Amino acid sequence: MNPRHPLRSPLTIREVILTGITGSIETPLRWHPQPSDLAQADSLIDTLGLAGKADEKWPTLSQGERGRVLIARALICNPRLLLLDEPSTGLDVAAREQLLETIDLLDSTHPDIASILVTHHLEELPTTTTHALLITDGRVVTSGAVRAAVTTENVSAAFNHPINVQHQDGRWTAKARRHGPSGVGSGYVNWPLKDASRPPSGPDPKTCASGPRVASTGVV
Repeated sequence: MNPRHPLRSPLTIREVILTGITGSIETPLRWHPQPSDLAQADSLIDTLGLAGKADEKWPTLSQGERGRVLIARALICNPRLLLLDEPSTGLDVAAREQLLETIDLLDSTHPDIASILVTHHLEELPTTTTHALLITDGRVVTSGAVRAAVTTENVSAAFNHPINVQHQDGRWTAKARRHGPSGVGSGYVNWPLKDASRPPSGPDPKTCASGPRVASTGVV
């Protein structure tokens, strides 16, 4: 899912969603949606929090709105699996939270669709995540029910760094221990899971989430 979805023409939200039926970036020449297609597109627009914006142009949308439009575009062809590869990339905190709320909403609006979400950041795991897979250097660290897999011990092993993992109100946070000048831990600080300041010797961590609402966390 790329919020920078490349368009050559300023399509409306409805038109972008309809390209999910044709599997194209632009509206194909001489193709016209059926009334049922239009009704489904408008239903998805309302469901995903875009009511009243069906005719707004793609270039004018925020990154968060674009993310929701692309989820609707994927849903209009009634898939069995939804793959979300780092969907929060480039979003500010508010847009990220709105997108995660949209993903969580699918648990009730589209319960038959499985989903896989890939991310480097534990805080980006939806609350509806059910399972997790942690990978590092091409090998599986652990997998299983998300509460059993996403733990301090497992995440620290995946990142080859002491990480404190906490779970509250259905969401995860990750913090790394900071060592003082003497080498003694002096507390915890936020540790970006994909950050240039991370020691180069460590693996490049990545989190994936999959299933009807399953999550996987890994380093690849």
